[in-house]
Amino acid sequence: MARPTKTENRLLAALSAGEFERLHDELEHVQLPLGLSIYESGGMMKHLVFPTSGIISLLQVMRNGQAGEIAVVGNEGVVGISMFMGGETTPSRAVVQAAGAAWRLPMQVLKEEFERGGGFQHLLLRYTQALITQMSQTAVCNRHHSVDQQLCRWLLMSLDRLGSEELVMTQELIANMLGVRREGVTEAAGKLQKAGVIKYSRGRIKLLDRRKLETSVCECYTLVKREYERLLA
Repeated sequence: MARPTKTENRLLAALSAGEFERLHDELEHVQLPLGLSIYESGGMMKHLVFPTSGIISLLQVMRNGQAGEIAVVGNEGVVGISMFMGGETTPSRAVVQAAGAAWRLPMQVLKEEFERGGGFQHLLLRYTQALITQMSQTAVCNRHHSVDQQLCRWLLMSLDRLGSEELVMTQELIANMLGVRREGVTEAAGKLQKAGVIKYSRGRIKLLDRRKLETSVCECYTLVKREYERLLA
């Protein structure tokens, strides 16, 4: 098994040498294929997952089976905060949106380390605050901003976490994530392509002009990004 390195995930990278040394033998390397369910609504969680690449979407599930994205997690974060926030289940679900890999930590090891207090506990709590900011700002954005602005925000947040200028994603899936009609996403993506901001072809979105994309996005993207930088720098 490969030995974890601190540079692969920003939270692991922020740990002290001693904290990381206590954890590294317990970290298991796993692949994250597209569509993999990390956990389901109401399901018991067993691992804390630290992505090193790819994107995991957190989705809130409705009674009729429909779902909407409430947050995205990449190598800046972790999936499974309910395990150290007082519960082991959640009404949301986590699904791999872009394939990648991760290190995962067993729940019991997580709890033992968290109860030590110190840097690991404080880091996870600061990350949780940043994640809550993303969730709350996403809710406000989806309620008050146009589909064009929502798409710009979603693209920037996803590309930031991939560390890439290309994203493999169908318009139908983006529409499902945003909770809007596919026609709205098609129209918004068409405007961005016509403006030379992106190139979209057969489910592949390539960023051509990041500056233009950033000038088109609403304040939600910048607010969330600054909060992550403030709390996790």
